[in-house]
Amino acid sequence: MKISLVLAALAGSFSVQAQDVKAGEKKIAMCIGCHGIVGYQATFPEIYKVPMIAGQSAKYIVSALQAYAKGDRKHPTMRGIAQSLTEQDMADVAAYYEQQAKAPAAPDTASAAPEAVAKLLEKGACASCHGANFSKPIDGTYPKLAGQHADYLAAALRAYKTEGNPNVGRGNAIMAGQAKQFSNAELKSIAAYLASLPSELKTVPQSKFR
Repeated sequence: MKISLVLAALAGSFSVQAQDVKAGEKKIAMCIGCHGIVGYQATFPEIYKVPMIAGQSAKYIVSALQAYAKGDRKHPTMRGIAQSLTEQDMADVAAYYEQQAKAPAAPDTASAAPEAVAKLLEKGACASCHGANFSKPIDGTYPKLAGQHADYLAAALRAYKTEGNPNVGRGNAIMAGQAKQFSNAELKSIAAYLASLPSELKTVPQSKFR
């Protein structure tokens, strides 16, 4: 009896974790209004281009959605969307976006950063987690950064420094410690360099009328 219950629980776990790209394509109606429009800009908490998510790791997308759902990432709109998704929905949507970009792999090493920025990157040990080319993170739950929109990256980095705001901020102790080492101007310089690199990320245009 106990063995049967354990096996049933495991089967349920595996079914939730299984990713279905075709199912994901049917579950992105709430995503394409922002992430399916090239150059689309968010207006909260400030104006910046919404991040490119096509080509990101499925593990990262799931991790980000879970963080929004739990409130570790504070963004009212994204929290509402994430909380409306089941674990299976998140897995399917993530699987869809992981393969959507179909971009060539980024070069193994990134072009040299300006000296001042290189010192900032070394101070933050950014490549140790996000990879030498900033497109091959050491863990799938970490994002690809290369080629991502500079204004979004700067806003995201600043969010790790934000405290005491119920609607803005990101609760990640490691990234908070890293971001707080830098001024906002330095974070902007880092973001501009990362955005200049060859990217595996894209915004793939999609119509709201599907």
